[in-house]
Amino acid sequence: MTESESPIHERKVATTKAPTYKVAVIQMHPKPMQPDRNFATAASDIRSAALQSAQLAVLPEYHLLNWKPDDPKFKFECSRWEIYLDKYRALAKECNICIVPGTILELHDADTPDERLLNVAYFIDNTGEIAGKYVKKNLWGPIERLHLTSSARDEHPVFDTPLGKVGMLICWDLAFPEAFRELIAQGAKLIIIPTFWTLSDCSPAGLAINPVAEGLFLDSILTARCFENTCAIIFANAGGPPGKGYAGRSQVCLPYVGAVTRLGSSAEGMAVVDLDMQVVEDAEANYQVRADLARGDWHYDYRHNTDKSLDSKL
Repeated sequence: MTESESPIHERKVATTKAPTYKVAVIQMHPKPMQPDRNFATAASDIRSAALQSAQLAVLPEYHLLNWKPDDPKFKFECSRWEIYLDKYRALAKECNICIVPGTILELHDADTPDERLLNVAYFIDNTGEIAGKYVKKNLWGPIERLHLTSSARDEHPVFDTPLGKVGMLICWDLAFPEAFRELIAQGAKLIIIPTFWTLSDCSPAGLAINPVAEGLFLDSILTARCFENTCAIIFANAGGPPGKGYAGRSQVCLPYVGAVTRLGSSAEGMAVVDLDMQVVEDAEANYQVRADLARGDWHYDYRHNTDKSLDSKL
């Protein structure tokens, strides 16, 4: 090979023709302990997205109540979760749009030895049916672990939707590549991540180095996850007033592209964009991540412990 020549790494060209979906990512400020007001805000945004021909709308984590576990009314409000789930199902059918209503906090078996509080993401299809749900697995430190029950070692579910095979993660799950591997190994090509991620999640030491370190974390890891898993990501984070620590940065990401759209500040807003899933197929044809994972002689096992005592208590 002469010095003027470049090395050639031949890759297959994608033969699968994938659709383009119109999706809405909604960044809203969850007003603490005001579920009716927050639902009204979310419903208005979803109706607006439907009028713009969006096929899917995604809301942030904790969008109905914010996160106020020490509020005396918190448990009562979490016991009313079915009311809001039913409202979102009716809204999806009314507007002919799929909805991921962020997460809904669910109190089960209250005031019994089996009481548990779950942080649950649902995928509701455009007929109002529940296509799938996911209970948050990786809880954020004592802030959540003192209150929530994790899905622990239950498998990450993947389900069929009008937008193809979808997996869902919630907030801190994003930090664990194993979660993505488990989803794409089951065929998920779109990962939806409702989030309540703040700038103050960073330690004082980190903030002293970079006051917006969490923004750097999010932008970097979302793009990396798209590349390393040849998948698309819809990341819906909470917004809020400037100076209150809300990170915002809700975005829709693809390999090769990075952020197709990003709500760069903490301000409330919505973006409706075309999500070209052909980019996912082209990236897989090049990187062949899924193909390698499917091989019988693949090197890694992401289930490191078979102790049944660690199974979830859901």
